[in-house]
Amino acid sequence: MKKDILKDEMARFRRERTFLWLPRIDGYVLREFLIPFSILMFAFVLLFLIADVFDDLSDFLDHDSTFLLGVKYFLLKMPGNIRFILPLTVLLSCMYTVANFGRHREITAMRASGISLFRCGRSIFAMAFLVMLVNYWFNESLIPSCTQEAEWIINTVKKGAKYEEKLNSRLQFHSPDKLRSWFIGRFDNDGVQTDVIVKFFREEEHENGSGRMRKILESVLYAESAKYDPVKKGWHFYDCTYARQFDELGVNDGVPEKVEDKFMPSSEVPETPELIEKTIVLPEALPTSEIYHILRENQRMSPNVRNVYATLFWYRLAFPWVCFMCSFLALPLAAKNERSGIFTAIVTALIVVVIYQVMTEIMMIAGKNSYLPPFIAGTFPTIAFMVYGWFFLIRKSG
Repeated sequence: MKKDILKDEMARFRRERTFLWLPRIDGYVLREFLIPFSILMFAFVLLFLIADVFDDLSDFLDHDSTFLLGVKYFLLKMPGNIRFILPLTVLLSCMYTVANFGRHREITAMRASGISLFRCGRSIFAMAFLVMLVNYWFNESLIPSCTQEAEWIINTVKKGAKYEEKLNSRLQFHSPDKLRSWFIGRFDNDGVQTDVIVKFFREEEHENGSGRMRKILESVLYAESAKYDPVKKGWHFYDCTYARQFDELGVNDGVPEKVEDKFMPSSEVPETPELIEKTIVLPEALPTSEIYHILRENQRMSPNVRNVYATLFWYRLAFPWVCFMCSFLALPLAAKNERSGIFTAIVTALIVVVIYQVMTEIMMIAGKNSYLPPFIAGTFPTIAFMVYGWFFLIRKSG
């Protein structure tokens, strides 16, 4: 009877001490976290800026570039650097804060009063979640445009004012399904393409019965100019020669057909100028939304090409969560080493970062080369570390 009463009293006591609202402790923990976070953020940005200046300043000086253009270039490089700085800053700041609490026995005092380790870090988790949203915004809005503009500036400085003209000349583009190859003498996203060659292929199974497919040249279209018609959804090829009847060695056995205007609908040539422009850009320079549209609109894309885009897509969705993951990892690791001191906590954090980065690089290579499914390759390192951090935090919280 007495045991039942005691159990009821302890249960009621635990229900009353829920600690849902602790503004003074939450504010104190957040303030102590933001101090090293601000210092480390400034220090890392400065270090990356110095590294960029040492790498690229000579190019601006050698070509007598203006001071403002150099400043603009280095500012455009910052968002890409900050994307990688944020997770490391969250991790080290959290490790330092909790280790500092442990050194002054503040963690012990809070836990002795009934506050769990998870509850102690609630304000840090909230801040890490906010940083994760900022990182996602950087990935989607700033980094792709800033990266492309920075590349344009440095290449213009190195190669002269005609760099953009050279970039759009002699363009080569292969359709996602690998059944069409475009060669454009002068590419214009909004106008007329000049000196256009389009090669059409078909797939046939190898005669040896291996089940593997081979590409065979089916026809070639030579045009002085070409223009995409968004209303009719197709291409107009002007002053063109259409060659067909190729043998297996690519030799034309027929008579080329010469026409002034040949229209080919999207069912035959589904590419658009926008798609060509997006696809010739490196996938890393595209926003996640553009990568999603490329995957969705090109169902016949070659499996090897699709794996590259799909792996990068899943990685882009998972990577911002690293900021949140770092807080889950840092809190129990720092609490575990509170007696060992701050130095041990920081070394442990750096080891965790290295392991995560190495695992991410290996998985990305495996995914892009079709050794692993894109979803697993792009998300597994982040999910694995988040699960481990959550398990470690719950176990440490008791």
